[in-house]
Amino acid sequence: MTGGAGDSRGIAAGVGGGPVPEAQRSAVQYPGGLSARYRWTGTGGIAALTAMSEMGGELIDHGPLVSPTPDRLCRAELRVEGPTATWTARFASPIHDDPAGLLWDTEGLLVVKYGFLVYALSSRTGELRWHHESRTPVVAVLGSSRLSHVIVQTEIETVAVAADGEPVWRAAHSDVVAEVDLVGGRLVLTSYAGLLQALDPATGRQLDR
Repeated sequence: MTGGAGDSRGIAAGVGGGPVPEAQRSAVQYPGGLSARYRWTGTGGIAALTAMSEMGGELIDHGPLVSPTPDRLCRAELRVEGPTATWTARFASPIHDDPAGLLWDTEGLLVVKYGFLVYALSSRTGELRWHHESRTPVVAVLGSSRLSHVIVQTEIETVAVAADGEPVWRAAHSDVVAEVDLVGGRLVLTSYAGLLQALDPATGRQLDR
């Protein structure tokens, strides 16, 4: 499972003409010839997002999963071009966030986190296979070829999710998680206060540091 990003910026204009945070972009090259381009903007910045959209392929808008009026929220767009298909997916979030994706190559899924949701999309077609919603912002999505699930890290909970979207295990945290990494077969969590905690990524069992 792989992921990565780069960044550049542009100017955005909000719904109704008001200013919004600058639109941002990142590009990722995934294995298997998948080229992905992420674009995102602040509240009401849909005009800036659509101005950067590329023609061709299917466009699927997942914004209604978050709100009946997603264009009033923060918005993100993922454009994927591969050997067999080209597609675009759009997302919405009530908070400003940087979208990020993880290629789960054995399952043919591109797992994307944005705001409070995680989306599992077919890497070939962009079809939504499942989505996972959190009560707090999603910090990161992680995976490894040694695991049969992906790990969704939110600010107060770690959830292991199987290929069919069903939770495998959960671990709640008393401190807000700011960073998470897979290091040496351990899932290492860092809280906002700088406290470290290590979990077994296969079972969620707490490990001695």
